[in-house]
Amino acid sequence: MTVRLTKLDSGLTVVSHPMDQLESAALGIWVGAGSRSEQANEHGIAHVLEHMAFKGTQKRSAVEIAEEIEAVGGEVNAATSTEATSYYARVLKDDVPLAVDILTDILTNSVFDREELAREQHVITQEIGAALDTPEDRVYDLFAEGAFPNQPIGRTILGTEATVRSFDRSAIINYLDTHYHAPAMVVSAAGAVDHDRLVDTISERLGKLATSAAPKPIAANYRGGEVREQRDLMEAQILLGFQGRPLATEDSDTATVLAAVLGGGMSSRLFQEVREKRGLCYSIYAFHWGFADSGIFGVHAATGEDDVSELMPVILGELERVSVDVSETELKKARAQMRAGLLMSLESPSARAGQLARQILVFGRPLSSAELIARIEAVTVDRVRHLASAIFTESAPTLAAIGPVGGLLTREQIAERLGSMATA
Repeated sequence: MTVRLTKLDSGLTVVSHPMDQLESAALGIWVGAGSRSEQANEHGIAHVLEHMAFKGTQKRSAVEIAEEIEAVGGEVNAATSTEATSYYARVLKDDVPLAVDILTDILTNSVFDREELAREQHVITQEIGAALDTPEDRVYDLFAEGAFPNQPIGRTILGTEATVRSFDRSAIINYLDTHYHAPAMVVSAAGAVDHDRLVDTISERLGKLATSAAPKPIAANYRGGEVREQRDLMEAQILLGFQGRPLATEDSDTATVLAAVLGGGMSSRLFQEVREKRGLCYSIYAFHWGFADSGIFGVHAATGEDDVSELMPVILGELERVSVDVSETELKKARAQMRAGLLMSLESPSARAGQLARQILVFGRPLSSAELIARIEAVTVDRVRHLASAIFTESAPTLAAIGPVGGLLTREQIAERLGSMATA
């Protein structure tokens, strides 16, 4: 069956992809508000709200929420990202009504008990500490801070211990009331789901959501910068990046293909040149992250102290080369990788539900697999070369590094080598 979409009078979108051959369903509620929607004094509150949604409602305790979903063999969870927060469940088809009831209950009837909040604040500060002790994760936080200094989009999702402990019940309710508006929300489901029944239930359960438009986040202003943490570690975590492209643009597709050519797998240029030929690191890859109004193109590598000084010049050489030399064979391989990933995701109801929700939040509508494949196939060698040159020579670099990184080139040296701007 095809994708079905209903937009309620409130502005909330309900989308589903029925898969009759499945005995289970994945469904969730996605909100177009994440960490970049926070004010400075709210740093980390989107993530705290996500946690607190499971800590008790007017009709269920925290234990009862967990027991009810697990009693039918289901699972429920949530996630906070830079631009969205999601609450989702996976259950057998007969238990879809229960999953809908729990998800709508936690979003509309959470009590935000003060004692539960205090306990969860303690848990989240432990999570913050764990993140600080994980260099391969911490380097991404440092990178965002350097790329978007003093901006919500550049702050960590988890917040700081001080900000997390400062939130009280009223602060959480205020954030919820400000951003959880029907036009900014998508209910998405895939698998063994009845669209019409889902629409009827959602209309009833989420009928009291605010119908006005939620406030838009502060516009992103990519600046570029350098953040280092010299630590006594066995391995250096290095992340070099540049300004990417917004998600809904043609250049975003091109940047994703470029990332695949440059460092998208074991046969990619960076993996072959840096690891296989020179043995300079164990892990290296390229990526493109698109946001609503900006993006990040990056290369991440992990290497030992003795190889730090040699690693970066080799990476820069590959960035320069891909700006002028991309073959049709490489492009064909990158397209095949992306096409396979897309089609494989259609076989997972959880992946499919998330994919549909994100498409509506970004594009305002679901995109068919044929359209997505056509966008990938439209990327040409010339487009990849042109974009690579623009990203690496016109964009101020951002450098984040943790560990024994004393021998690493500076951001200014990298900019000079690439001919890119030292400052935005």
